[in-house]
Amino acid sequence: MFLNSNNKVHPSDVNQLGNITLSRLLTGIQNVNSLAPWIRDKINKKECCFYIEDGSEGVCKCGYQKDQHTDEAIKPEEFIGETWDQHRHTREVPTDAFGEISFRGSGKRTAKYVRVSPDTSTEVLYQLMTEQWKLRPPNLLLSVTGGAKNFYMKPQLKNLFRRGLINVAQSTGAWIVTGGTHTGVMRHVGHAMRDYTLSSASRKGQVVAIGVATWGTIHNRHKLVHPQGRFPANYYMEVENQGHLSCLDNNHTHFLLVDNGTHGHYSVEIELRCHLEKLISQKLLGNGESGVNIPVVCVVLDGGPGTLNTILNVMLNATPCVVLEGSGRLADVISQAAGLPPSRVTLAFIHQLMKRFFSSEYDNFSELEIVHWTKKIQDIIRMPHLLTVFRISEEKHGDLDVAILQALLKASRSCEPPGGAGWAGQLELAVAWNRVDIAESEIFTDNSQWKSKDLHHAMFSALVGGKPGFVRLMLENGVYLNQFLEEDRTLCELYTQMSSCLFLRRLAKRVQAERRPLGGQGSGARGGRKLTLGHVALEVRNLLGSFTQPLYTPPAGTGLDIGSLSFTLPGKDLVELHTPGIEREASELRDPARDLFLWAILQTHKELAHIAWEQCTDSIAAALAASRILKKLLKEGDEGEEAVEMRELASQYENHAIGVFSECHKCDNERAQKLLVRVSPSWGRTTCLRLALEADNKSFVAQPGVQGLLTQIWCGELAVNNPVWRLLLCMLLFPLINTGFLVYRRDEAIHREEERSEDMETMNGVTGSCAFDRGKSHILSSSLSEAPSLTSMERLSCLSRLAGFYCSPQVKFYWNIVSYFVFLWIFAIVLMMDFWSTPSWLELLLYVWIFSLVCEEVRQLFHDPDGISFHKKCQMYINEHWNALDVLSILLFIIGLGCRLTTVVFYAGKVILCIDFIIFCLRLMAIFTISRTLGPKIIIVKRMMMDLFFFMFLLSIWVVAYGVAKQGILIHNEDRLGWIVRGAVYEPYLIIFGNVPTNIDNTQFDNGSCTVNGDDPLKPRCPVLDENHMPIFPEWLTILLLCVYLLFANILLLNLLIAIFNYTFQVVQDNSDTIWKFQRYELIKEYHSRPAAPPPFILFSHLYLFIRLLLLRRSPLPQQELKEELSEKEEEKLLSWESLMKDNYLISTRQGQSQSTESQIQDTAKKVGTMTELLERDDESESVAMVKRLSRLEEQVTQSTKALQWIMNSLQSQGHQATDKAPILASSSSVGDLMSQETEMPQNHVNARQLYYPDSTITRFPVPEEKVSWEVEFSVYMPPVYVAVSEGMTDQAMVVTLDNYRNPGGRTGVMGRGALNSLGPNLILDPVFTRWQDNKRSVLEFLAVQENEGQWALPGGPVQSGEPLPERLLSILGRTLYEKLKVKVSDGRTVYEGYVDDCRNTDNAWLETTVINIHLDRQEELMTDLNCLVNSSVCSPEGTFQWQEVSSRTVLCSYQREALRQVAKLHEKRF
Repeated sequence: MFLNSNNKVHPSDVNQLGNITLSRLLTGIQNVNSLAPWIRDKINKKECCFYIEDGSEGVCKCGYQKDQHTDEAIKPEEFIGETWDQHRHTREVPTDAFGEISFRGSGKRTAKYVRVSPDTSTEVLYQLMTEQWKLRPPNLLLSVTGGAKNFYMKPQLKNLFRRGLINVAQSTGAWIVTGGTHTGVMRHVGHAMRDYTLSSASRKGQVVAIGVATWGTIHNRHKLVHPQGRFPANYYMEVENQGHLSCLDNNHTHFLLVDNGTHGHYSVEIELRCHLEKLISQKLLGNGESGVNIPVVCVVLDGGPGTLNTILNVMLNATPCVVLEGSGRLADVISQAAGLPPSRVTLAFIHQLMKRFFSSEYDNFSELEIVHWTKKIQDIIRMPHLLTVFRISEEKHGDLDVAILQALLKASRSCEPPGGAGWAGQLELAVAWNRVDIAESEIFTDNSQWKSKDLHHAMFSALVGGKPGFVRLMLENGVYLNQFLEEDRTLCELYTQMSSCLFLRRLAKRVQAERRPLGGQGSGARGGRKLTLGHVALEVRNLLGSFTQPLYTPPAGTGLDIGSLSFTLPGKDLVELHTPGIEREASELRDPARDLFLWAILQTHKELAHIAWEQCTDSIAAALAASRILKKLLKEGDEGEEAVEMRELASQYENHAIGVFSECHKCDNERAQKLLVRVSPSWGRTTCLRLALEADNKSFVAQPGVQGLLTQIWCGELAVNNPVWRLLLCMLLFPLINTGFLVYRRDEAIHREEERSEDMETMNGVTGSCAFDRGKSHILSSSLSEAPSLTSMERLSCLSRLAGFYCSPQVKFYWNIVSYFVFLWIFAIVLMMDFWSTPSWLELLLYVWIFSLVCEEVRQLFHDPDGISFHKKCQMYINEHWNALDVLSILLFIIGLGCRLTTVVFYAGKVILCIDFIIFCLRLMAIFTISRTLGPKIIIVKRMMMDLFFFMFLLSIWVVAYGVAKQGILIHNEDRLGWIVRGAVYEPYLIIFGNVPTNIDNTQFDNGSCTVNGDDPLKPRCPVLDENHMPIFPEWLTILLLCVYLLFANILLLNLLIAIFNYTFQVVQDNSDTIWKFQRYELIKEYHSRPAAPPPFILFSHLYLFIRLLLLRRSPLPQQELKEELSEKEEEKLLSWESLMKDNYLISTRQGQSQSTESQIQDTAKKVGTMTELLERDDESESVAMVKRLSRLEEQVTQSTKALQWIMNSLQSQGHQATDKAPILASSSSVGDLMSQETEMPQNHVNARQLYYPDSTITRFPVPEEKVSWEVEFSVYMPPVYVAVSEGMTDQAMVVTLDNYRNPGGRTGVMGRGALNSLGPNLILDPVFTRWQDNKRSVLEFLAVQENEGQWALPGGPVQSGEPLPERLLSILGRTLYEKLKVKVSDGRTVYEGYVDDCRNTDNAWLETTVINIHLDRQEELMTDLNCLVNSSVCSPEGTFQWQEVSSRTVLCSYQREALRQVAKLHEKRF
């Protein structure tokens, strides 16, 4: 048995073939094995159980031959003597045809199929399609119907139909339902599916086309039969040999083959198809939360009588229909009649249209059939809200997909009561379809006013469904994120319904871990935990870094305290460090735009993230945080498509951050730098600079604005423009500091302020304007409020200048350089000149110096301003290469010192210290990373060292290979390890550098240079010698090996190394400046937090910290950190300015994209396509316009003829006689036809002529609009007689009785009493009890009762003669309240009295009503009783009362609605 199509490999998925595992294959086989029993258990077919010949030998009346019947059916004892009946003589048995069809000769197209009985439960069929066939429930059902025979369509209309059908199905996730055969309209649908399959590059968004066909009319259906199912069933389409049968269409994806046990009988599937479509239309859309049902639309092409019945039935079920004008026959007839009043759709008009569009088939229609067609078409056009005609000439429809969706919205709008609920349902449909264009044109119009809360559900659906177009549209039309995400529950639900991604898997693991019972306890409170924002906060903090604070309140039991940070020193108690400004609760820092952006970024949704980022006020921090999160996820995830998307998205948001910051830097450098160091409450109270560094965003850090800030931090209180030689001179001669020799930033700020004041005073003196004085004072006050430090600052004192100079990171750095060089000089002297068994004072000074370096490394290790755990801090410390080098140098020094202090390994200690000196010298390179010249070169050297490591691995292979071979050939049984290593490794390595060995050539052999037995430890062992003491090794082989070795090692590998170095140099050189700018931050940060004194004097600072922290138990003095806490007002101003700069950046980005070559090419292609389509429509539009002009001209001629005829008649009536005979204005027949068509007929009853009589199986005789009146002759009128409850009268007596009663509204299509109580008028009374809602009389309300069907109506009913109120009210209200209302009837005012157009009316029985308005005062006792009745929701068998507003939004039947209009007019209220 084969696997089903879900487990087959699509060509586009070949690269993923390796991911298919054995478990997946087994799962596919299990699915197939489970499908067969399920189908045999749930689904049956029908077969004939009574064989009786129909006149042809060997053929049963069911259509099958005798040998196709079972033995029980050929001689059934229970049916002997009976006439064959389809319902009685067929039985259900388990189906034997299901599986997968493989259409041969059509590109190996496959489709699932099943043979079903027409009595099969539609719920079972829906379960089969959604659960067994794994189809996603549709967002729309397209039922395509029309001509079953092949028909011609114009190429343009054919292309529009195919393109529009696929567009609407693909964009909305719709199911297309057709007849499934390869003929007529089904063939056109199949061709549309074929075009889509050929043009679609992937299987995403697969279109589902379900064919519901009659099993007995399918050609080659025996290929599909197998009791266990066929996987696949090979099916051949033999259209030429199909005869009166039909082949299945090979472009459909699924088939339901309806079998009623007959052969060759068509239209068997219609009833089951209708029931299935009705069931699907009752299913809720999506997850069901919206409460909107799956919409259904019927698309009609061509068609005949059966199609007409289908259209009428689906429209009576409130299903909209889209008719394609120009597709032929019935579709064109309806298209011509649509838009006309029913009175103009006469029998003559239908005759004319059918003769025009049916041509030769017209002669086969009888007069009675024309009557049926006329009545049904009138009923169809009487529902214009459900009928849409797609005309190529009308530009308002555009493509067919737009027309279909507009038709659905039009139908939804008409079925729903006016107001917010209807519009919300339409919006849910548009979101489910993912059609932003329809929402913009049909829903978000100028007339619609939306509240934010009305859009929240649709916004949620758009976010979960990943529909960025709708998210942007709803943000533009009134959704406020503050209100949408006001409740934590909404955001939690968003995270719960995230699409599958790496973050969701991490989150699920965290929640599952917390659900596990702790310490062997049961599943207590912790076992039932659900996803909370606290879980999200912890995961996001892991991604952002431990230096951030949780974005949301962490869950209880995590041990994480937002307000305080702590660490533990070895051997000491816990020391708490309070972080200022973190006292605010996480809930107070909620930023809805940030929340939405973070949610989108975590699932790498590019479009949604960009929309949310545009809403963020803190945009730079948001972009950098996104880059950090994505890069962290990249490290933990697998390389694949998701990783590629993350990498691209991280790069994109780094570019966004650069773009916005560049705009800020161009506008105001000081503000831009403040953005870098300000504490961001929305992103864990960190800074943009820190986020950029943690995200490794080198390009951002390399921006001039960021580098300017780093330079300011590097210079400290000193000005940036101080030359280095001045700094060095002041380090030697510190009195120069207070002489103005150096410039401080405070001095520059004061100087700028003085210049600004002088300029303003100068302008004031020139203008002399009081207005300028006021303007100046305003500017000064605003500048003072923005920068208070500039106005309150004073010049630095001498002590402050000294402190500022020595605390500058730049000066600290220079002092440490000097200190380090002195340290190396002392170290070198000790090693070369002063290394005695007893340490000298210089060596002791070296030890103190090393101790100060060790203390500084310890201080750096425990320096934790961000509150990171000690374990994490250690990891970060070791990961830094220079720190690892420091640790290595210190450990070697300690080992060397330990050996040096003992006499046994005294010399070994010196050797270790000498090696340690090399490491200390290498550490000197880290100091020069700050240099703009040397820094990039050091980076290049580091990269080349990594290349050299991998190269040495390749080189070692050749070295060892040649060395071992050479040693084995030359030397026999060498047992001295040192000489083995020398011969096998050392000598081959020296050969690379040109040291060619002499022992491989006999001509250079010398017995004195080696020892024969290996007795001399200073000489190598001689090669194998002969009796003449000459080497016997193969000289040619050793020389050949040497040549090959030199060829590969010297020429190939060394040149490869040069090429690698060259490539690395080129790559790093291009980015070395950027990398250097990024890495200099670490050095700046180190010296920014470093004590001012250099080693060894730094020990005094360490001693002070030790005493203060551990002995005095006091917190260390706060150091100035690289971040700034802004006040709420400053924060708001700065973020507003940043948002403005972000908008400028987005505008410039869009302009750049629109001006790009690719965008211009796309615009040009779109314009060319539009022009081509317009040119294609031109011919059709011209012909249609000509027809319309001729029709209008004909109408004007008709009106002129009528006017002249009226003038002639008027003159003749006044006695004026003409001398000549009156001219013939038109032929009598044509004038009569035109007059009959144009004469406006009185409004006839409509409900009383509905096709189906309610609560019965009776079908009314069709009565066209022009034949309603009894005065009009209707010779073929033969209505059925219907009486709901028989009265025992004979037929003759009934006919005589019926002739005495005639409906005053005209013919209804049925005779008898029907469902009414009596013949003739049946009187009812509809009292309208009204009240004012309040004392202001602003809203008029009436008392409505809910019927059994759930509809609201007036509390009326049949009334007995002499009774003022219906008896129905007595059972609902009770005797007391009923008697009180009877008294008020006399005060009522009659609103309407007369005939009621009711669906129960017949030719001989009808309803007549009296509508009385009884207005109640709010203060009277009766009103109080009614209010108690309404408020207590007292239910009776008749219904429930409720006060409703008297307005057009109230849904009632037509005559009661008109009565309400009269009541509103009576009370002078607008209806």
